[in-house]
This record gives sequence, C-alpha cells and structure tokens, in this order.
Amino acid sequence: MIQQLDGVDLADRLQEIAGRIRARADKVTTEEATKTAMVMPFIAHILGYNVFDPSEVVPEYTADVGTKKGEKVDYAICHEEQPILLFECKQFGAPLGRDQISQLYRYFSVTDVRFGVLTDGGVYQFYSDIEEQNRMDMHPFLEFNLLNPDTVDVSELKRFTKTQFDADTILANARDLKFTREVLRLLHAEWQDPSEDFVRLLASRVYDGVKTKRVMEQFTRATKKAQRQFVAGQVNERLKVALSSADTEDGDTQPEESDTDDSTGIITTEEEWQAYYAVSAILSDAVDPQRVTIKDYLNHCNILLDNNRKQPICRLYFNSTQKKVGLIDDGREVDKVPLNAIGDLFNFADHLRKTLYGYLESVTDKPVGGPPEIPSVPM
Repeated sequence: MIQQLDGVDLADRLQEIAGRIRARADKVTTEEATKTAMVMPFIAHILGYNVFDPSEVVPEYTADVGTKKGEKVDYAICHEEQPILLFECKQFGAPLGRDQISQLYRYFSVTDVRFGVLTDGGVYQFYSDIEEQNRMDMHPFLEFNLLNPDTVDVSELKRFTKTQFDADTILANARDLKFTREVLRLLHAEWQDPSEDFVRLLASRVYDGVKTKRVMEQFTRATKKAQRQFVAGQVNERLKVALSSADTEDGDTQPEESDTDDSTGIITTEEEWQAYYAVSAILSDAVDPQRVTIKDYLNHCNILLDNNRKQPICRLYFNSTQKKVGLIDDGREVDKVPLNAIGDLFNFADHLRKTLYGYLESVTDKPVGGPPEIPSVPM
C-alpha cells in the first residue's frame, strides 16, 4: 500500500525507481508511455499518493482558462479534493522549457494551485509564483534528474510527499532555492564566457585608469585565466587534504612523489595522482570513487571504471611539456585536449560523466527486476 512507504528511506526509493527507469528507457517512445512507466510510479512510490484514488490523483485535470474551455493538465494532486500540485508531462527525452510550460502557466492565473511540475519522466522541474502571486515564474525553483538520484535534494523533495506536504513551508524555502539556483546559473555562465559587466566590475576594483577597449580585452583574458587558476588552486588544496588524510589512515599507502613499477620502470607522478583524484571527485556523485582506478603505461595513464581496460573514462598524457587529457566516447578516444592546470579537468566534467553513464547503463549494470509494483486499489 502507498501509505506504508513512510517506513522506507526516500533516497533508497529514488535509487530503486531510477534503476527501473533506466532499464526501460529505450522502450518509452510516447508521452502516454512516459506517464505510465515513469511519472505514475514517481507520484505513487516517491511522493506517496494513490494513483488509483481520484480524490488524490486526478488524470486529465480540467479547468476553464479565459476563453479556452476544457483546458487540461496531465495530473492534479489533491488534498481534501482541492488541487495542490499540477503535473504537465512530455515524452521522455523531450526538451523542457518555456515552450512546454504554457498550460501550467495559464492554470496559475485561474486556480489556487501554488506549485506545478514539468517533467519528461526523468527530469522534474518544480515551479511556483514566487515573483508575482498567481503568475507562474518562468524559471523553476527546484530541478533534478531522476536518472542521477545522487544529485536530488532529498530534503526538498520530501516536502512534496503526501505525509509532509505543507504549502507555506515549501514556499518559505522556494525563494532561497530559486535565488541560489539563479546565482549558480549566472556563475556558470560567467565561468564559461565572462560578460562585459562582470569584467568591468572586476576591473573597477583593481584598475583606476580609463577602461578603454584594449584594457577591457586584457581584463577579459586576465579574468578567464584567474578563474582557472582559482579553481585549480581550490582543487589542489582539497587534494592535499585528501592525500594527507589517506597517509594518516593508511600508513602512507600513496607515494608523496611517485609510484614506480620496478618491473617496467613506469613512474606514476604526483601530478598524475592528483589528476586521478580530480576525476574521482568529478564522478563521485554518480559512482563509488573506489570503482575509479588508474593504470599507468609508458606513454599515458588510463583512468578506468572497475579497473576494466574496456571501460576507459579518460587518458592522461603527462609525459611531455604540454599535458593533455584524452576524452573517450563509446570506449574510444575521440579528442586529445591540452591542460594548463589539473583543475582544467573540471571543464570536462559533463563529458567524463557522460562516458561513465555509458558504462553504468550497460546490460551488466542494469538493475534486476521488472516494472515497479503499482499499489492495489484500497478496499
């Protein structure tokens, strides 16, 4: 029964349902299949609502919106027969953005609902009316990918479950979540391509002269370089702490300068170890770091999943003046990119994770079991 789910850890349920979704993702090719195979199990097994009770979950919820009659959203979650949460579903893998939220947006102006969810069954975007009441914001305050459950903010998701839902509490936290999310988005954009306003702000703090075009171009280059150096410095500091802790706990199991294979003369340098730890840190939200291993050869190092040479994550070419990382796609090296610092590896975090996910979604890693059990109709 759905009501019995409170005794099961939410994080465990997320891991379980994510595995089952991965196992059937290639078979979900329509919007209806997405709702049946992905969204309904999420509503039932994660949020804890009875999908067979129309007083709790109303499919094809209808309301009149202005001159449009019979407007529908896919699901309305109800409390005391009043809608509290709306779901608009798209086909698995479809883009989610402004063009897809039109129905949710219209509903906010004619109902008392304060929360809406746009989803493709894998990605879930939670919206509210934080900026102007009864007018849905154009950006979500909470978003997560169910296929990567380790990144889900379980504490925030738990607020939407049947036993803990409280609109006032959610709204109180939603504003901070939204602003934090937006600031992170801006920081990421400034990292990728510093804007003129951002560069001008930094320049005004360190340069009193006239901000000519040439000066701004110099500061733009300096800003990009300083950002890379800052991140690299932070990574190196964390690596030093990690290595120090490992030495203390394991009796200097990792070398301070190098690790030598006496039979071949191969030396794993300190920088190669640091790069290995950086890659392990990048992937730590998706896989146990102990499963990420390093194998050194004369001309390069392989970083592998499960020490399997058929599952390379990347290659390190550190034996020349210009260090490079070899990026992998479908088990083959597709590019060899220069590195100015170990911290530059974080620029390729998305590619490294994509390579890892390709191995994790292999047949041998797919969770065993059929589709999730749908609760029976309560008698």
